[in-house]
Amino acid sequence: MSRLRGAVAVLLAVLLAGAGAPAAATAAEEPLDPLMVRILEEVPGGVVIDAGTAVWPELDMEYTARPDGSGVTTRAVGNCATGRICAYRELNRLGSMLSWGSCTTITIPSSFTTRSAANARTSGYLQVRSGSTVRATVSANSWSNVSGSSDNIRCFL
Repeated sequence: MSRLRGAVAVLLAVLLAGAGAPAAATAAEEPLDPLMVRILEEVPGGVVIDAGTAVWPELDMEYTARPDGSGVTTRAVGNCATGRICAYRELNRLGSMLSWGSCTTITIPSSFTTRSAANARTSGYLQVRSGSTVRATVSANSWSNVSGSSDNIRCFL
């Protein structure tokens, strides 16, 4: 719990100082992931879990810096947990990840570039879109790379 309090204190100090990325933390603490800090500034309601993880309970959204899949045993599509929709910063489901548990039209934070997406739901499909232009369609239990820029994900049951 003290690690969480330390991470929250660092985040608050960064936000109050108006910096875009956190200053060096104390030797015992890891600095917060800079992209996570930008997303926290852009999307209200986020809660820091650790230096590379934040959640937005009301949006059912989670950010993970460079996920490695450790600590989670049930996975449907790579490191995208069963029942979730995931967007990745790099091709082939690599890099930092945002994930959602709800199936609706989801706004992707502008500071997060989506290069691939996974649909770990058991039915339906999703579209990664720029406005209403579809950049990729992903069936249930599948994934796809995304071409072009995108600003939303639309999920269909």
